[in-house]
Amino acid sequence: MRRLLLIGILLISGAFLELNAQYHFSGYVAEDMMDGEVYLSLVEDYRKVSGVYHEQIIATTAPDSSGYFSFSGNNLPAENRLYRIHVDTCPKDELELAHITGHCSNSEEILFVANNTIQLSLPTTFEDEMFCKVISDEERSNAIIKIDSLKNDMRFSFSTYRSETNRKLNTKKWFSILQQYGEQLNEPLAELYVFSFLSDRSSILHSYYLEDLKVNPWYDGLLERLKAKYPESSYLEQYEAELRADQYLVHSVGEKILPAWVYGLAGLCLFSLVFNFYFFRRWKKVVNAIPNANELLSNQEQKVLALILADKTNKEIASEMFVSVSTVKTHINNLYKKLNVTSREEVKSMYSS
Repeated sequence: MRRLLLIGILLISGAFLELNAQYHFSGYVAEDMMDGEVYLSLVEDYRKVSGVYHEQIIATTAPDSSGYFSFSGNNLPAENRLYRIHVDTCPKDELELAHITGHCSNSEEILFVANNTIQLSLPTTFEDEMFCKVISDEERSNAIIKIDSLKNDMRFSFSTYRSETNRKLNTKKWFSILQQYGEQLNEPLAELYVFSFLSDRSSILHSYYLEDLKVNPWYDGLLERLKAKYPESSYLEQYEAELRADQYLVHSVGEKILPAWVYGLAGLCLFSLVFNFYFFRRWKKVVNAIPNANELLSNQEQKVLALILADKTNKEIASEMFVSVSTVKTHINNLYKKLNVTSREEVKSMYSS
């Protein structure tokens, strides 16, 4: 009798609402939830698709004595969005806190895709189970429930065999199944729901997601589909930011990208090696031509001598040898004493030949 009543209400209200371009979401709650409140939420953060969040709630109602509730109007966005209907029986003194923290201990919820013109109903099953089915002329409204069914199948396959080999095989298989099914739905919002599940940082699947992200074009494909269908949406902004951050993470780890300063330091060291090799060869060539220089002078003094003969100033010598000007002066004084000269001119004349 209840089901016949629901069908009758849908036929009458659907014909009326279709003329007025309004949305209409209705259904029944289970008997043990009849004393609760029913909430309609607009979900614009796909990381908050499950739970109860005060800032998402846009309407509330109470079920009647048969458990029936409905939301209708024309105040929703024209484009598809993610919506959630949930009912909870949280005590009044805990209600506000539960909605802020996103957790009600005694609640039931359902997520679906809809817009300002969609009519859908949420009947209970023969076992009085609620939020297990969506009746709607719009196929996309059923997308999330179908994905949830696949997720349950996935969990069952994982629990059957708990070996590491089985986990790896099942992970690869179910990633592919969920991604392909999401794309076949032709609804990027449903694909976002798949992505939020596969990329959940608290999940054991997250390490595989990071590996999959390196090679699978599905993630960039989803980005393009979101840009085409929802170019100005918060979903696109959130997804693109997360995707780029994760892609940078996996490529940084995989390719061992180092900070820019490391490359700068390496370049400086390479330049220093090349310069010193060039300088050493030039110094050896000059010093070898100087009589008795090897026997009289230290290595540093021989370098200073070569640079003096190359007409370098004290400051230039200090720069090329990476020492202070005072150190250069000390080397020059020692060099003068050993060569028994008192000026650069005498040094140059001594080796002018």
